[in-house]
Amino acid sequence: MTTDTRTGADIVGTSLARAGATHAFGVPGGEVLGLMQGLDNAGIKFALVRHENAGGFFAEGLWHSAGSLPILVATLGPGVANAVNVVANAMQDRVPLIFLTGCVDAAEAETYTHQVFDHQAMMRPIVKGSFRLSHGAVGAVMEKAIALALSGQPGPVHIDVPISVAEALADEAPVAAYPRDLAGLPDAGALEAAKQALSRGKTPIMVAGVDAVNEGSGGAITAFCNAHSIPLITTYKAKGLMDERDPLCLGGAGLSPRADKVLMPLMEQADVILLAGYDPIEMRIGWRDPWGPETTVIDITPVLRTHGMHRADHLLKGSITATLAGLEHVLPEGRWTGDAIATAKLDLSATYAAPSDWGAHQVFHTLRDALPEDTIVTADSGAHRILASQIWKCYEPRGMLQSSALCTMACAMPLAGGAKMGAPDRTVLAFVGDGGLEMGAGDLASLRDHGLNIIVCVLVDESLTLIEMKQRASQRPNLGVDFGGSDFVSLAKAFGGVGIEVESINALKQAAEEAQNRDCFTIIAAKIGRRAYDGAF
Repeated sequence: MTTDTRTGADIVGTSLARAGATHAFGVPGGEVLGLMQGLDNAGIKFALVRHENAGGFFAEGLWHSAGSLPILVATLGPGVANAVNVVANAMQDRVPLIFLTGCVDAAEAETYTHQVFDHQAMMRPIVKGSFRLSHGAVGAVMEKAIALALSGQPGPVHIDVPISVAEALADEAPVAAYPRDLAGLPDAGALEAAKQALSRGKTPIMVAGVDAVNEGSGGAITAFCNAHSIPLITTYKAKGLMDERDPLCLGGAGLSPRADKVLMPLMEQADVILLAGYDPIEMRIGWRDPWGPETTVIDITPVLRTHGMHRADHLLKGSITATLAGLEHVLPEGRWTGDAIATAKLDLSATYAAPSDWGAHQVFHTLRDALPEDTIVTADSGAHRILASQIWKCYEPRGMLQSSALCTMACAMPLAGGAKMGAPDRTVLAFVGDGGLEMGAGDLASLRDHGLNIIVCVLVDESLTLIEMKQRASQRPNLGVDFGGSDFVSLAKAFGGVGIEVESINALKQAAEEAQNRDCFTIIAAKIGRRAYDGAF
């Protein structure tokens, strides 16, 4: 039997490269030097970031734009602890993040305590699986971990890499890639029962989510909806599964009560709800049990649903694309008579139309009109994200990236950075609040060092507005949400970029045009003032 004479780290790198990894993001530490060398030997570029949390979002952005398997590297102790947020985000947003952590050898950990704690115990609640590499089984564990991350609903997998395992020669036989659990057609009996239910539908609606994005089912969903005149609602993560200019596409939903006022009455008229990869983890509480007992619900899903957010009458566990093909030719003619869908689409457009005066609405509408159709936009969490997600139209999947399930701050800039790495010829725009930009200001250094000409549009209102709005709504005092104004123009210059303040549509258009032609990042500070989002969403 032929055995490897490479180091354990070389085997780690080879396994990840074979699975489609091109970059690994992280912050070096002494315990991962051998691991980093093994990744480099396999052709995986190590990209330095300023914080492990940002590294995970860089990796996710690259995965969305180029399909590269996302890799995050952290050294032991504080490096691992710093990454908890982004790993939890990957679990909730269904991202197949491979999280490699350095650790001391087991015997040493018994008598050496500096920076040492149980990484696996901390990680297990927020990952699909946690592994520790050992001599003689590096390849087997790597292939098992990769298959787990990519199977079913994608998600993060943690791999603890002891120093000696990474640096020692690995005397083990090469291991072939493990087969992934890919969804096929659902049970034939369940499919037939769903066909019968669907054939009786006169006013069906489809709701699609992140699982359809991960399967690449946008084309199948668009074709199915158009063939049968079925309107489509998506989650925010699934925006663009159908071109949002399509008359049947009602855009993203889940966080805006004003959008729900238009969509929920339409769903009440539906006699069949067809769920296509819809994971309600993105949705606010208003989407708990959103349909009545008379509505038939057909759930097409790659995994068993245990969320409890709503009921489903027919569970079709399988591929979304293949299952939709199996449901063809069963719908009667004459569905959705009248103009209910067109009216809902017009009502949504009117709800988020820009007022005449300068403000957040104008910022989002202006940039959507000014930038190329294929612009990739990212959005940080906060009030601006909810409004931007309703206004910004996506014409293809993965055109708008955000933390949709965990709703974590300081994600937009590193998501944008990773997306730009994978799609260097496309315009990439990050929407951030001023609080979020201050939280992740170090990411500007990473944009500079990697030569990424991102446009960063910061909505300046000097408040954590979404929380402040909740305080007012619950008649609580203003507490811990307001802060002083930062000089974002000077901040951009300090980190090697260009900064511009704007307070008008024309100034914003000019800033966006000039930013696209620079070879460095641009911060556009759009000053909108306090309480700019009152009544907006």
